Amino acid sequence: MDSFLQTWGEAAFTTLHFFWKALWAFVLGYIVSSCIQVFVTRKRMRNAMGEAGTKSVMLATFFGFISSSCSFAALAGAKSFLKKGAGLVPSLAFLLASTNLVIELGIVIAIFLGWQFIVGEYVGGILLIGCTWVLVKIFYPKHLLKDVKRRLNEGGGEDDGDPPDPKELASSMKGWRMVASKYFMEWNMVWKDVIVGFTVAGAISAFVPSSFFQALFIGSGSGEATFMETLAQVFIGPVAAFFTFIGSMGNIPLAALLFSNGVSFAGVMAFIFSDLVVFPVLRVNAKFYGWKMSLYIAGIFLGAIVASAMAMHWAYAFLGMLPESAKRVSSGAPEFDIGFTFWMNAAFLAMTLVLGWLKWQDIKKSDKKKSHDSSSSWIEKTLGVLAVVSILWLIGGIAVYLS
Repeated sequence: MDSFLQTWGEAAFTTLHFFWKALWAFVLGYIVSSCIQVFVTRKRMRNAMGEAGTKSVMLATFFGFISSSCSFAALAGAKSFLKKGAGLVPSLAFLLASTNLVIELGIVIAIFLGWQFIVGEYVGGILLIGCTWVLVKIFYPKHLLKDVKRRLNEGGGEDDGDPPDPKELASSMKGWRMVASKYFMEWNMVWKDVIVGFTVAGAISAFVPSSFFQALFIGSGSGEATFMETLAQVFIGPVAAFFTFIGSMGNIPLAALLFSNGVSFAGVMAFIFSDLVVFPVLRVNAKFYGWKMSLYIAGIFLGAIVASAMAMHWAYAFLGMLPESAKRVSSGAPEFDIGFTFWMNAAFLAMTLVLGWLKWQDIKKSDKKKSHDSSSSWIEKTLGVLAVVSILWLIGGIAVYLS
């Protein structure tokens, strides 16, 4: 019992350590994302996206890059583009880019995994879009897409009105109140994923032995994996992501744990890329397009994930760039020393306070409550329960550790 309590305390403090390391990166990423969402409207994006072509796919990828990293926000955006006449490939390119190529995700990956994985995330993300394009051309769902567009059109139109001038917004308090509103909307969409993901990562780091990962990911922890072992790990990565069903930002500490336990570069990248083939995402797509289209998209993405992860892994191997697995992520008290992380967190928390003040001013001016989309209410409720359980787990673990 004493051993369990000690490990519980270490798990809770490891979670705090992970979050303390990544806090400033989250804040920076969501400030950048919020500014872009306010000053580059969805209507401008949509008007530039047509059927599949080099220009439209590149524009869709760029718009995804400057958009939100929240999977559910990206799903809604892709649906809106498809409904308004954008092609299937550009819509999927936007979806992939907005969850795999965003700035904030790269910053968090840099903190937990290193530069090789940053390159893997961005170059691999572009490969992922390219592979998706090829697979859609080969397996183009002509009749299925007709049914999907008819289903979307039955839901009524979506009119954003005339987009405001970005220069006027940037020089006005109204524009920055809108940025503050978007910033807290971003946090509202991801805080459950972040809490659950970081808590699970801390618990796995403290409780789960390396032998478990070596049994789950064939060939991990035994030196350089063979081609077939690497391929097996690439297939297991999405399966592991499917059962964790945590968003891309919350999955990064888990990816770091996998890598520290000997999982190959390809297996880790496949795990990171798999945030769009988890059950909650399949369910949301099914509500938008029906289950046939949802499973089609998941199948296309899975094929693209396998091809991209394997291509990146063996390209790295050929160039001698494969990263060596670091030591197992260790538990212990968070680092609150007065250093780089402390000052970055202090600066960005101060920015959050300023944005909070702007948000409060916006609430007082509008004097009304905004409605929230309930399309993923079951998912949100489940994540909410898990987030509450995670908070109680952390409080209990900290109390045990300090006692």
